[in-house]
Amino acid sequence: MSWIISQKIADILNKGSDNGGIDQDEALSLMRLELHAKETYALMETANRLSRVAFNGKGENHFHIGINVEACPFNCSFCSLTVKAGIFKEKIEFTYDEILRWARLAESGGADALNLMTTGTYSFERLLETGRMLRNEVSTPLVANTRDINHREGERLLDAGFVGAYHAVRLGEGRDTPFKRQKRIRTITVLKDVGLQWMNCVEPVGPEHDIEEIMDLMFLARKHRATYSGVMRRINFPGSPMEKVGMISELEMARMVAVSRLIMGDVPKAHCTHEPHSASLLAGANLFFPEVGASPRDGEADTGKGRGKGLGVCRRMQVEMGWDPALPSNCFNHEETSIMNYPAAEQRGICKGNETPQAAGN
Repeated sequence: MSWIISQKIADILNKGSDNGGIDQDEALSLMRLELHAKETYALMETANRLSRVAFNGKGENHFHIGINVEACPFNCSFCSLTVKAGIFKEKIEFTYDEILRWARLAESGGADALNLMTTGTYSFERLLETGRMLRNEVSTPLVANTRDINHREGERLLDAGFVGAYHAVRLGEGRDTPFKRQKRIRTITVLKDVGLQWMNCVEPVGPEHDIEEIMDLMFLARKHRATYSGVMRRINFPGSPMEKVGMISELEMARMVAVSRLIMGDVPKAHCTHEPHSASLLAGANLFFPEVGASPRDGEADTGKGRGKGLGVCRRMQVEMGWDPALPSNCFNHEETSIMNYPAAEQRGICKGNETPQAAGN
């Protein structure tokens, strides 16, 4: 049996292995590979080797806490936390004590970050209060996952103790969501302007998305220099309107994770996949999201009792695949996470006093 792969693909992989990124035509050739072709496994091996060297074998775990459950009126078609989904009838806001308990469990378990997710109409003031509370109680870096924001609000996140924010231009933006692509990109530029790290994932990938649309968001992550990017597949919650089109497999996701990794080149400090699984850990991913609280992929109010994988499970999975979650995070260091290193927005001429908050929506 011969293991020789096509010269065209070999040339692309050789270029990608230099960690300088690949171009759109090259990425398109990789996205079109047959799932079980030898070239696909060579692609995954190239991305795997690239990440293990670039990230020093570190397995990252950013602990997701969904801090409220509410039937969101924005009705994104892939989300279980919407009015149309009809799953959650009552408003649930996890208490400070519950959030703090989760945060302390994450810290004691070696989590590298705390990601605080809110629904689209959740109080921004309340999110800031939660950040201030956690900053005084735990040392784990805080990342916000909230609605579109302006510069003044970005500075307020910094002041409250957040060092980064997760924000994604979704696949199907404006079609499966009520939001505009440019509005989402505007928030990304806000995050970069004020000094928050921008965290990203290409999501939520389903069979209905063509490869050009998926690839476009991979290059968006590279263009705006995301701290991490990667791929998350759409999960069909019970009664999801997307059930009719199905879901992509973990193996398909691993192939996309590998393409995304070669596109990103030397930009990222980690490369993510969601939900946690082993295949992508051999295709360039090293970052998982253990989950508790609300999740847009679950019918349980606390996904820790549903689909969500625990921190221990994620760490064990990484160890089994040769990643070391006990090493220091590549995404954060003392200089980057110190609030004292972020001068006031007014001093940099960033904050515009007449800016008003943009419409809500994660």
